[in-house]
Amino acid sequence: MITGKLRKSGNSFIVTVPKEEVERLQLAEGQTVSVEVRPVEVRPKLSPELRAWFDEFFPKHEAALRSLIDR
Repeated sequence: MITGKLRKSGNSFIVTVPKEEVERLQLAEGQTVSVEVRPVEVRPKLSPELRAWFDEFFPKHEAALRSLIDR
């Protein structure tokens, strides 16, 4: 599945298809393709190393970090 941002172009909306996907599917310009459109929620996923660092760092510094938000 490909995800992309919906953009306005004139009176239409467009989503681009990455070149790698076009090549993988051996598509050609002008070819008719099927597209399923539905909203998705994209959440970043931390690497295990970064998650471990965060889990150790955040509890020790939570109060200081939250005080930055309140400014």
